[in-house]
Amino acid sequence: MTRTRLDTIRAAMAAASLDAFVLSRADEHLGEYVPPSAERLAWLTGFTGSAGLAIILPGRAALFTDGRYTLQAEHETDPALFERHHVTDEPPQPWLREQLHQAARIGYDPRLFSAEGVARYQDAGLTMVPLEPNPVDQAWTDRPQPPMAPAYPYPAGTASSAKRAAAAKILADAKHDAAILTDPHSIAWLLNIRGGDLPYTPVALAFAILGADASVRLFISPGKLTRTTSDWLSGIGLHPPEALPDALDALAGRTVRVDPAGAPVWFAQRLELAGAKVAEAPDPCLLLKACKDEWERQGARAAHHRDAAALIRFLAWLEQRPSGTDEHQAAERLLAFRREVSGFRSESFPAISGAGPNGAIIHYRVTEATARPLADDEAYLIDSGAQYQDGTTDVTRTVWTGPGLPPPDLRQAYTRVLQGHIALATARFPKGVAGPHLDALARRPLWDAGLDYDHGTGHGVGSFLSVHEGPAGLSRAARPIPLAPGMILSDEPGYYEPGRFGIRLENLLLVVPDETAARPFLRFETLTLAPFDRRLIDKALLSPAEHAWLDAYHARVLEEVGPNLPEAARTWLERAAAPLGTGSLTNPAPNS
Repeated sequence: MTRTRLDTIRAAMAAASLDAFVLSRADEHLGEYVPPSAERLAWLTGFTGSAGLAIILPGRAALFTDGRYTLQAEHETDPALFERHHVTDEPPQPWLREQLHQAARIGYDPRLFSAEGVARYQDAGLTMVPLEPNPVDQAWTDRPQPPMAPAYPYPAGTASSAKRAAAAKILADAKHDAAILTDPHSIAWLLNIRGGDLPYTPVALAFAILGADASVRLFISPGKLTRTTSDWLSGIGLHPPEALPDALDALAGRTVRVDPAGAPVWFAQRLELAGAKVAEAPDPCLLLKACKDEWERQGARAAHHRDAAALIRFLAWLEQRPSGTDEHQAAERLLAFRREVSGFRSESFPAISGAGPNGAIIHYRVTEATARPLADDEAYLIDSGAQYQDGTTDVTRTVWTGPGLPPPDLRQAYTRVLQGHIALATARFPKGVAGPHLDALARRPLWDAGLDYDHGTGHGVGSFLSVHEGPAGLSRAARPIPLAPGMILSDEPGYYEPGRFGIRLENLLLVVPDETAARPFLRFETLTLAPFDRRLIDKALLSPAEHAWLDAYHARVLEEVGPNLPEAARTWLERAAAPLGTGSLTNPAPNS
C-alpha cells in the first residue's frame, strides 16, 4: 500500500515538474497534535510520531525524525522504501542539497510550513515551489472528515476583554494594525473557550484576526458554535473558514503581524499578494498565555494535588499488580484511577508505559497488540498526564518491579538523573535568565559520568490547554525566552540504555519570585507530588543537600496527599515517602 502511495505522489511530482516533494507532519495550525484528517505523514509513510518529515525523490525517499522517535521510526516504516535519518545529526536541507542539481524544484504545501521552515531550505540554496492543493490530499481518497466538536465557554480568572486589550496593546506598541492567529491554543486562551477537535488538548480548530483596537474576527465552522457559545462570544465577529481568504485580501495596505515560526507561510504569501505589509513577529498571545494569572496558578496547584492521589494509588497498585500485567493494562489502570478524579476531562498525551527495553524508547507508544508484560526485576517507566478543568498535568516516574535488588549501574544512573532533577528544581536565578541557560544544570550529574540524554530537559505546560506549550522551554535548542513568574515548565532529565532500560523523572515547576533574594531573582515551586522509588537511589551519591531535599519533598507528599488516599494507598505511601535510609521499601510478590 505504501509503495502505491509513493508512486502516486511521484506521478504528481512529475506532472508538476518537481524534483522533490517535502511533507511535514504538521497540519494547517502547525500544532503538535493533529486530527485524523490531517495525518498525512502517517498515511504516506506509516510513521505515527508527533514530529517528522518525509522527502520524496523520483528514485528514493527519506524520513527525518528526532531522537525521541528513532526507534519508533524503525518499527513503523519500511526500510526498503524509506531511509531513516536523525534530523539533528543529518538535517534534511543539506541532505536534499546533495541529492539534487542546482536548478532543482522542491514542492511543498505552504499551509503546512512556517516562514522560518521554508527559509531553512531557501538558505541552503534550494528552490521551494508552493503547491496547492497538496498532492497527498488529492491521493488520499478515504480521508476522514475534519473534526466538528462543539466549542464551549470556559470561564477563567481573567476576562476575555482584558486579554484582548493586553494583546492589542502589544500590536499597537509595535505599530501593527492586526495579527493573524493560527494557533487554536492562543484563540482558546484569548476568547476563554475550549473545544474537542484534537486529542489530548481541549481546543476548537479555528483561525482569527486580532486588531490593534482589540477587535477579533473568528473563522470557525458554524457547526461548532452552539447558541450558548455564540452568546458567550458576543462582540466577536463570527465567520466561516471559507471567508478567511477574502478577509486577508481586505487587509491590503495594512501592517499585519504574522508569526514566522508558528504560522503557515501561506498567510504571509496571501497577504503580500493582496498588498499588505507583513510584519514578522511572535504571536502576541504567546507570552501572555504562558504567564499564568493567580486563578490559573491556584488551579494548577489544585489539579496536581488531585492528580497525585490517582498516581499514588496507581503506584501502590503496581506493587500488587496481577501476574502477567502488561504495559497497556498498566497504563489503562492509571487512566482508570484518573477518571475517578473530579474535574478530569482526558489524558494530556498518550501515556508512555515502557517496561525493560521498551523504556529506552523515549516516546514509546504502547498498544494492546504490542504490549510487553511487566517482568520481575526490571525498570518500568510511566510518563503520563491529564487534562483537568482547572489545570494540566504531566509526570514521569521510573520504578523497579522487584522482587530482587536493582543492578548497581541502574541505581547509579537513576540517582544521577534524580540529582539533575533536584539541581533544576532548587535553582535560583536572576530575572532575564532563559531556559537554555538552565538546561545544563540537569545534565551535569550525568555528564560527570560521561552520560547524557537526547531530548530537552523541559517544556512549557498550559492551563487546561497544551501539555507542550511555548514559547519558553528548558532545552539547548529552545528559544532564549526569559523565564517569568507564572510560567509552568517540566523538569524531566533522563537516561536510556537501548535494549535494557529507560529512566526519566519528571515534575512540573511553577516559576515564582524568590522573596528571599535582595535582587530580582526567581525560583521554582514544585507542583507535582509523587514519591521517587527509593530502591533505585544510591544514597552514597547524594550530597547532604540533595538528601535533605528528597526527604523534605517526600514529607510534603505524605502530608498534603496522604489524607486524601484510601487506607491501603496511604499505608503504601507512608513506606514510600519515609526518610531515605530508614527501613526498606521492598516489593511484595504479585498477588501477595
